[in-house]
Amino acid sequence: MAKKKSVKKKTSSLNDLYNEVARKADTAGVKINVAETKRVIACFFDVLEDYKAAEAFDFVAKGLKRAGGRRR
Repeated sequence: MAKKKSVKKKTSSLNDLYNEVARKADTAGVKINVAETKRVIACFFDVLEDYKAAEAFDFVAKGLKRAGGRRR
């Protein structure tokens, strides 16, 4: 049997998340920069903060499930 190569995952920061979202959102039809992305994600967290933790995590779980169903 071939031995699987161990891939060490890089620790991501919140800025890395902002940058990745900006890269994915910046398309020919929609131009969005990192500053705009940060503002939108920050607003998302502001809204999420108003919910109880269980509800907030439920929203995140539902969003992840929906994202998993989309073809990227």
